[in-house]
Amino acid sequence: MPCGAGGLTCAAMFEAAFNALAQMFAPALRHVLLKAVGLALILIVFIGILMHRVLAAWAETGANWAEQTSGFAPHAVWAALAWILSIMAGLGIITGALFLMPAVSAFIGSFFVDEIADAVEREHYPADAPGRALPFFLALIEGIKVAALALLVYLCALPFVLFAGLGVIMLFLANAYLLSREYFELAAMRFRPPREAKAMRKGNAMYIFIAGLFIAMFVSIPVVNLATPIFAMAFMVHIHKRLSGVRRELVEPPRAS
Repeated sequence: MPCGAGGLTCAAMFEAAFNALAQMFAPALRHVLLKAVGLALILIVFIGILMHRVLAAWAETGANWAEQTSGFAPHAVWAALAWILSIMAGLGIITGALFLMPAVSAFIGSFFVDEIADAVEREHYPADAPGRALPFFLALIEGIKVAALALLVYLCALPFVLFAGLGVIMLFLANAYLLSREYFELAAMRFRPPREAKAMRKGNAMYIFIAGLFIAMFVSIPVVNLATPIFAMAFMVHIHKRLSGVRRELVEPPRAS
């Protein structure tokens, strides 16, 4: 069944997702998986502690201000209110951390692009020429850009999550677009300049977005989503290879006659 441009099928996409999942725990990627999960945990904990300190300080300051301004309740009541608000802030941060995982994943993934792609290419495409390692700062800048966009989308969708539930759908679709865009371009830039990689992504936008739904589902699963960079990059290496075989005109610029 066709699933995108160029006659590519959904079956090929499912096969790519299965191959990526199967290789995540293989020896070649196991140490990368441990490093990515560890780094993601450290970053999430750091962000959580920082946000909790800020929100707890705000709650205490607000309670003190209200106590001094109103004067109709004893200090113990306002202290208890500040304590309750700090606990609520902590619970909110835990929930928020789940929604922030796409941004964390985009940033963490930039550190392990080439290790993941090399392992996938050696295992599944040994006859093909290997990709070129991306310059570290290029991969890092791409990761920061997408992480910032993901954070912006989260902040915009947050009111809808709290009051209408529509934000959950908005976040899911935005994650599919942003993460598929980042990881596909990182996979493609191992074989072509950034401009050609972006043109290839735009030329297959619908197929790549549909592939991004797999990544969005993965990043929506708590705890499991710590491994998102491994799955997403391995998955998009397969997607890029399939598109390269079908849409050759988007891989190699036309030669002058």
